[in-house]
Amino acid sequence: MPSRTPAFSENAQMTTASLDFPASASAAPSTRRWPLLEQSYATLGSDFSLPVAVSPLPDPVLVASSAEAAALVGLTPPRTADEEHDWALAFGGHVEAVSGNSRATVYAGHQFGNWAGQLGDGRALLLGDWADADGGQHSGGYPSWEVQFKGSGLTPFSRMGDGWAVLRSSIREFLCSEAMAALGVPTTRALCLVGSSRRVRRERMETAAMVTRLSPSFVRFGHFEHFSYSGQTAQLLQLTDWVIARYCPECAAAAQPALALLQWVVARTARLIARWQAVGFIHGVMNTDNMSILGWTIDYGPFAFLDAYDPLHTPNTTDRGGRYAYGRQPAIAHWNLLALGQALLPLIDKPEHALEAVDTFRPQYVQAMQQQLAAKLGLEQLQHDDGDLFQDLLDVMAVNRSDWTLTFRLLAQLCADPQADIPAPLAAQFARDPARFSTWVMRYRARLHAEPRDDAARMQAMHAVNPAIVLRHHLAQAAIARAEDGDFSEVRQLLDALRRPFDAHALPAHYTAPPKDDAPPARLSCSS
Repeated sequence: MPSRTPAFSENAQMTTASLDFPASASAAPSTRRWPLLEQSYATLGSDFSLPVAVSPLPDPVLVASSAEAAALVGLTPPRTADEEHDWALAFGGHVEAVSGNSRATVYAGHQFGNWAGQLGDGRALLLGDWADADGGQHSGGYPSWEVQFKGSGLTPFSRMGDGWAVLRSSIREFLCSEAMAALGVPTTRALCLVGSSRRVRRERMETAAMVTRLSPSFVRFGHFEHFSYSGQTAQLLQLTDWVIARYCPECAAAAQPALALLQWVVARTARLIARWQAVGFIHGVMNTDNMSILGWTIDYGPFAFLDAYDPLHTPNTTDRGGRYAYGRQPAIAHWNLLALGQALLPLIDKPEHALEAVDTFRPQYVQAMQQQLAAKLGLEQLQHDDGDLFQDLLDVMAVNRSDWTLTFRLLAQLCADPQADIPAPLAAQFARDPARFSTWVMRYRARLHAEPRDDAARMQAMHAVNPAIVLRHHLAQAAIARAEDGDFSEVRQLLDALRRPFDAHALPAHYTAPPKDDAPPARLSCSS
């Protein structure tokens, strides 16, 4: 691969004064004592990251905060206007204890299947580590959370970007991070969202915002690609050893630790993609620089959740060929893992060993996806021919353009009695070809007779895994429209609903309804 490594040093700083707006002179300083964050990633040295000062947001205002994310790091969410002011200052870049050790990390990647060289991080700054409030119980066993500002200004890796993020896309990332966590999908978390008066040009003039994100690690496939493809093998080994020591120490005892790490990432990625597919999530831009080494969801750009089931749908206007369409996400994950395997080849004895490791993705994904679909259909144990039952349902859903979320939720109402009518709301999802669906229902009911649970127990189990609400595009757009007018109430109310996705009785009806027939589908660019 060609080398596009930028020349930079520990002393390199990006001058951003010409782009800064002054902070509000009337803003009272924060009186809260915030913990000083340590920087573990900085111990890797200047080849991996550089100190870059946060560009504080002018006139910061707290748009919303997540109580669940705050609990991860032992914070109490703001309850009063004064506390919200303190949070806006701290997470808008005005408090030295929070952002005084900020650093930008360097990575590369493949974008839409093409090598793009060094990519970032052009607008996110790593602030440091925050201890998990429950000794790793919240984070899957990891002792601490890395804290990151997204949209905090230029870095030496910004290329042609301005380093800012806008309110529109920041609301989407904030809400979806917390929505995915509530759905049980591994994901980076969003602690809070701060808005600003700073003006930013995208397709139109917008205002800037900043999301504070949490993850045990923000290391991506692209971090490994950067050092491998530029011939920096010593740094590649250093990064690999650091990741293994912190996140999968069991790999260190393997004969080939880098190969063991690759196998570890393959398994976690297979489970992640199965979770995406199960909830109808379309990432929209599965470049290798947007793939987490932990197998967590990262970087919510032009994402969407399926409304009418179409496996070839992508919400990304840049993706004209549909590379990252919903139905192609498993294959793209495999492709990205091949890119990671290639990046690790200098540390693996034989290329075929890396290929063998990556090729275990497909059977692991198929098994994980079948388990997800079995749970969604209320089946306790897989049978050898259940895969055909699952695929035939997906085929008839595609023909009928059945709503993904509603269909699985409504299937819980279908009793095992072969003589019973199909509930009308469920039948309405298959109005284009009802006969084909009726044929499938007969097979499904016959399959249910092999299950030990009765209809009531199965309904309860299905409602526990099939959400009543996901972050549909029209819901996000309604919250964005009000927020851009200065009203953040809908962002906060929608967040509260997304926290309880399986509790239909606690949700307002308009949150669980599909979009209107004339509602435009999600068509989003990569700009933010």
